[in-house]
Amino acid sequence: MHATARAAMRSVVGPGHFRETDGELVPYSRDATPLFHARPDAVVFPADTAEVAAVLDIATRYAVPVIPRGAGSNLCAATVASRGGVVLVLTRLNQILEIAPAELLVRIQPGVTSAALADAAARDNLLWAPDPGSRTVATIGGTIATNAGGLRGLKYGVTRDYVLGLEAVLPTGEVIRTGGRLHKDVAGYDLTRLLTGSEGTLAVITEATLALRPAPATAGTGVAYFPDLAAAGRAVTAIIAAGILPATLEFLDRSCVRAVEDFARLGLRTDAGALLLFGDDGESDTVARALERMSDVCTAHHALDVTTAAEVAQAEALLAARRCALPALSRLGELTILEDATVPRPRIAEMVDRIDAIGAHHGVTIATFGHAGDGNLHPTCVVKSQDDADTIARAESAFADIFAAAIDLGGTITGEHGVGAAKLPYLTMQLGADQITLLRRLKTAFDPAGILNPGKLGS
Repeated sequence: MHATARAAMRSVVGPGHFRETDGELVPYSRDATPLFHARPDAVVFPADTAEVAAVLDIATRYAVPVIPRGAGSNLCAATVASRGGVVLVLTRLNQILEIAPAELLVRIQPGVTSAALADAAARDNLLWAPDPGSRTVATIGGTIATNAGGLRGLKYGVTRDYVLGLEAVLPTGEVIRTGGRLHKDVAGYDLTRLLTGSEGTLAVITEATLALRPAPATAGTGVAYFPDLAAAGRAVTAIIAAGILPATLEFLDRSCVRAVEDFARLGLRTDAGALLLFGDDGESDTVARALERMSDVCTAHHALDVTTAAEVAQAEALLAARRCALPALSRLGELTILEDATVPRPRIAEMVDRIDAIGAHHGVTIATFGHAGDGNLHPTCVVKSQDDADTIARAESAFADIFAAAIDLGGTITGEHGVGAAKLPYLTMQLGADQITLLRRLKTAFDPAGILNPGKLGS
C-alpha cells in the first residue's frame, strides 16, 4: 500500500481510527468463516458518509483494495482481505436515524445490529422481521450486503423484502441514493435490489431505509420428535400442503439435538433422530389453531412425540435450542465448518439422505440443521483438530459434492450465507459462464478500478 495513500486515509479518519500494526490487524484478518484468513495492509473506521467517500476516492486513485466490513460474523469469507488492502469497518456509523410508525419504516446506519433494531422497533410495537442466527452481533449493513435470511424466512421473507432505499458510496467516491420511503417505485433499474446481496463488491452502504411490520399480538411454539430427519422433512411438506404458513419451521438432526442438549440442558429428547421446531404468530386464536393443526400433521406423519409450549418462557427456550445449534456443535472439536445449501422444499428429505451418503462416502460425520420451511439446510462438519489436514480435505470434498447435489435437485449453493470467497469456486457450476460474464460487466460498471472486495463476486 503506497505511503501517500496511507497518509491520506489516516488524515481523513484521524490517527485514532487508522490501524496498521501487526497486533491491530490480527482481529481483522478473518471473519467467522473457518479456513480463510488474510492480513490487510490497514484498517480504517470512518465516522460518516463523507469519510467513507474520501477513503474510497483515495483507494481508487492509488489502486488499493477496500473490503467493507461490519461485525465480521458472515460465514462465507466475504470480509476477508484476500488480496490485501484496507478493511473499511463501518461500526462507527451506528445510529437509528428515524423510526416512522405511520409509514412502517426506519432509517438506519449500517453499524446498528439486527437485534438492536428489533428491540427499538418493538418499543413502537413494530417488527423487524429478518432474524439471522447471529442477530446479536450481525450489523444491518452486513445483513443487507449478504441478503441474510433467518428463522422467520418462510412467512416473512428475507432481508431484500424489507429494503426500500439505500444511500451508498461508489468506489470513485460519488454518493448515490436508491429507492426511498415508498413501497411502490418502478422508476429506472432497481439498483436497491441489485446492491442488496452484492457483498460489498459494487458500493458501500452508509444508510438504509427499511420496512417494518406491525408486531404480532402473540406467538406460540411447538416441537415434534421424529425417528429420522427424512421423516421430519416429509412432515414439513405436509404442513405447507395443508395451507399452513408457519412463522417458524426449523429442524435439527440427531447429532445436533444431542449437542444442543449437552450444551444448554433444555430437556430435549435425545433418543430421537430429528427435532422439528414449529411455531406461528398473530392473534391468539389463530396461533392456537395453527399449532394444533401442525401438531396433528406431525402426529399423522409418525412423530414420536409432539408438545407445544404453554408459556412464553418455554417457547423462548425451544427457540434457543435452534439458535444455539452452531455453538453447541462447535464445542465438539477445534474446527467447525458450517455451510448452507438450499433445495426446493419438497426435496428436503432427498437432500438430507444425499448429505448423509456423501458424508459416509468421504468418511466424515456431518450434522444438519436449518430452516425446514424454505428448504435451507446447514450441513456442519466438526473436526477434532485444526491440524488434521486429511479430515479437513475430506470435509471440503464432501461439501463440494453437497453443493453439486443441491444444484442437481434444483437448488442453490447458498441460500443465505452468501458467496464470498468460500463459495466462489462453485459459482460457475450453478450460474454458468454466460451469467458469470454478465456479473463481471456489472462489476466493471460500478467499480472500473476493481478495488471493492476483489476476489469475490464479479471478480
